[in-house]
Amino acid sequence: MSVAQNPLSIKVTLPREDAALLTIEGDLDIDTATELQHHVANQLHHGRRHFLLDVSSVPFMDSSGMNIILRVYQEVRQISGGVYVISPTPAVRRILDLTGVSLTVQTVESTEEALTALDDPQNDNGPAEPERNGPARSEQPGDSPSE
Repeated sequence: MSVAQNPLSIKVTLPREDAALLTIEGDLDIDTATELQHHVANQLHHGRRHFLLDVSSVPFMDSSGMNIILRVYQEVRQISGGVYVISPTPAVRRILDLTGVSLTVQTVESTEEALTALDDPQNDNGPAEPERNGPARSEQPGDSPSE
């Protein structure tokens, strides 16, 4: 029988009625991701639509952990919710960046920053879009019908 090198611990707090803060400690991998999935499912069942995932104490995450984050994101988008990854360690940030998850799920540095983002009506829970120069499509002569 193998013993987990860095067992997972998840603490759930409710900073507001519709949001759950999950403070995760330990490796988030194939052996532990199901536990996170169960916590998320329980909070969804209780009406939470915003998930703040504090991964500042997660030294390692594999594709199983990443997939849970993406599934949560997909589920809460259907109910106008959001997912925020808070203060990822360098190893976790690298995985999120290399896989493109950080292009979909917003990463913030603190719980306060995540809560502020929840209240921002302009926020669609994705990372900030790069500014585009000029109009999306330039008007060409003859584009509009002549009168």
